[in-house]
Amino acid sequence: MCYYIVMWIGLLFLLGLVFGSFAGAQVWRLRASQLREDKELKLDYDKAEYKRLIGLTGNKLSDDRSRCLSCRHELAWYDLLPLVSWLSTGGRCRYCRRQIGWFEPTIELGSGLLFAASYILWPVELSGWLGIAQFGLWLIISVMMVILFAYDAKWFLLPDKIVFPLIALSVVFAAIAAILSGDVSGVLLGALGAIGILSGIYYALWLISGGRWIGFGDVKLGIALGLLLANWQLAFLALFLANLIGLVVVLPGMVTKTLGKKSQIPFGPMLMLGMYLSFFFGQSIIDWYISTAMMLVV
Repeated sequence: MCYYIVMWIGLLFLLGLVFGSFAGAQVWRLRASQLREDKELKLDYDKAEYKRLIGLTGNKLSDDRSRCLSCRHELAWYDLLPLVSWLSTGGRCRYCRRQIGWFEPTIELGSGLLFAASYILWPVELSGWLGIAQFGLWLIISVMMVILFAYDAKWFLLPDKIVFPLIALSVVFAAIAAILSGDVSGVLLGALGAIGILSGIYYALWLISGGRWIGFGDVKLGIALGLLLANWQLAFLALFLANLIGLVVVLPGMVTKTLGKKSQIPFGPMLMLGMYLSFFFGQSIIDWYISTAMMLVV
């Protein structure tokens, strides 16, 4: 049994690396598409970045090939092995020898660890076709989360092309959770409460501030996260953890004055981290908090 579990963890880690490579490629394609749309709408855009990435747009799927973003050389299969290709060339393009950077390998490694951790920490036994389908759907959702996480962290934006499909898949995930639990009304009410906390609060802040404090992408993301948690207590915890993570990230920058009052901070990644922590550890944290509070009262 132990060997069986280790085998699945290893396989899911490798699968995560592969999907992480896919996610990294989609991040750049999304950025290229966004720049092209901004140019067509006569909005401000980074002209140098547009020139660098424009080759990633307009291709048919059958003609779409991965290329080096610096020299535009078409990459061979051995250039696309997740992590392995990057390590084998010392983090440089095999053809122009320019530095590739840590962005892509970080996405690949993060996806691999996320896939493996999801299997290890999955809160219910993986049995029956519906339960396995729910886990498979979770992995697909996680790939979309990785894309959003990376895009928002780099460009402070959550693209609707990923957010809206994510919401749709989260509806399906919540529906499966309701069927498996046997408490459809309970899951529905829990999801509505969670959406109210993770999306409703940010919508109110977005209205009050006129979009200065919070982006509308975070409001839409909150709908998906609320559906995944489907529990108002877990949603509240996720919100608390997201803000705590934000404090840990921002405070050193404010102390060293590398961040100021007007500095932009992408909050989407923190919300997603808060959701994952709450999904896997939330009930244990809540139980610990309640038991500790009861001991202090007594």
